[in-house]
Amino acid sequence: MNTRIEKIVQKLDMNPHPEGGFYKETYRSKGGIPQHVLGEAYSGERNYCTAIYFLLTSDNFSAFHKINQDEIWHYYEGASLFVHVIDTEGEYRRYSVGMNLEEGELPQLVVPAGCWFASSVKKENSYSLVGCTVSPGFDFDDFELAERKDLIRQFPKHKDVITQLTRN
Repeated sequence: MNTRIEKIVQKLDMNPHPEGGFYKETYRSKGGIPQHVLGEAYSGERNYCTAIYFLLTSDNFSAFHKINQDEIWHYYEGASLFVHVIDTEGEYRRYSVGMNLEEGELPQLVVPAGCWFASSVKKENSYSLVGCTVSPGFDFDDFELAERKDLIRQFPKHKDVITQLTRN
């Protein structure tokens, strides 16, 4: 890792994330939503909201995964980030999260609940520092990391991007 990446990981007290990259939870609301209000997609009560820092390097990627909640991405620093989304209808779209507004980038992006998504840094030898806000609050019980063969079976027309952004 270069010096800037090492400094960010150290100063923000970040840890490796199972999907790739590094993260640090920065907020978890005190209040909660009971499971019976959330419905059967949830295994228990969830906080109203959670937030993390997320750092991804061009040497890595965030593998396809999905959660039960909407996830809002916020761009902070570094290279722009591609967020790859396969929606619940099976349509694929690649978004650019960053500050190059003239080139169609967005400083903020919402990935709707239940969509498969992955991310990658746009520029070689760089990194992206973003934030992710999840509501209802994130719980690893709501997290599903994609199995390559299963996702390809479900979405064969997206085989190339699925192969590129899964680990198994």
